Amino acid sequence: MLYYLFDFLDRQFDFYGAGVMRYISFRAGLAALFSLLIAMIFGGRLIRLLHRKQVGESIRDLGLEGQLEKRGTPTMGGLIIILAIMLPTLLFARLDNVYILLMLVSTVWLGAIGFLDDYIKVFRKNKEGLAGRFKILGQIGLGLIVGLTLFFSEDVVVRQYLTSKGITAIDFSTSYQDVRKMITTVPFTKNNELDYHHFFSFASPLLGSYARFLYIPLVILIITAVSNGANITDGIDGLAAGTSAIIGTTLAVFAWVSGNSVFADYFDIMYIPNTGELVIFCTAFVGACVGFLWYNSYPAQVFMGDTGSLSIGGIIAVLALILRKELLIPILCGIFLVENLSVLLQVSYFKYTKRKYGEGRRIFKMSPLHHHYQKLGYHESKIVSRFWTVGIMLAILTLVTLKLR
Repeated sequence: MLYYLFDFLDRQFDFYGAGVMRYISFRAGLAALFSLLIAMIFGGRLIRLLHRKQVGESIRDLGLEGQLEKRGTPTMGGLIIILAIMLPTLLFARLDNVYILLMLVSTVWLGAIGFLDDYIKVFRKNKEGLAGRFKILGQIGLGLIVGLTLFFSEDVVVRQYLTSKGITAIDFSTSYQDVRKMITTVPFTKNNELDYHHFFSFASPLLGSYARFLYIPLVILIITAVSNGANITDGIDGLAAGTSAIIGTTLAVFAWVSGNSVFADYFDIMYIPNTGELVIFCTAFVGACVGFLWYNSYPAQVFMGDTGSLSIGGIIAVLALILRKELLIPILCGIFLVENLSVLLQVSYFKYTKRKYGEGRRIFKMSPLHHHYQKLGYHESKIVSRFWTVGIMLAILTLVTLKLR
């Protein structure tokens, strides 16, 4: 909103300094600062409100050290993150940008599903929360919105620069065309663009004819997997928020270089017009996660609940899809992936051994993986700091793919 106000003042009245709002870097910095302040200021007030309403987390006794001490800690703290993302984005981003609108819808959509789940747990005293099938339906609904928008919207394009011999790297002396294609980035390869239509056609000519119907299920799968991964990772103080901040910073870099023709030329990567505006959303997201850590780091004064974990996972998935970096998710979101796999392996192995030996056996002392380390006697703070360290290493490896091919 402020972008349009300052743009009007600059054009109509040549207002001194108003033109600075045209710079994405300036607005991104303000978005990060405002989101931090909103999370820190609003967070304390929300925690006091949650205490008054007795919105406390019910803790199951899993035999973990210090676990029962957290009983009664307020939950639904994800509202802090959502507010700290939404307000700076509405203030500083261009709201006529299809990608910004898609991110706002994704944030509210999954935040609402998570809020409903937390509400049922806390106020209806139902520990199971929202039934799993309804969560999945909600994630499928968002996947349909995102997939159909990315596939059919006239504003979702990639730019291809042309010569008489066909497509070439960016050269400002050549002409270009903006095309709507299902192209993504393949890491660690020289010619690192994959057209889903050609990929499906290569597998089968029949599949190529129905490429759009295969792309949308892929979008649904990615959104569901990453949002559930963030949800599972949110098990100890500060782990999900800190990991998400690291991932968000990496995606901000990708948004910056992919949405800037000069940087895209330098790195020889796909130029995606208008994605530079996502840097503002990304910095607001990182600021919200870091600001939330003010209250969520050990010992936590508030838990994000499904309100926060589902929304931050969905945000990361949709950002990766928009920036055509979904194939980098296994690396970038490696923490989420490992946490997910630890649960899958534990449950599968337990069921298999129970059928075969009549007694279920376990791979880990407890899943998800962070609980395994708690059972080994590691303190929460040490587990979180080491997971963050691994997350930073994975983020660096992801950024290295810009040049390492």
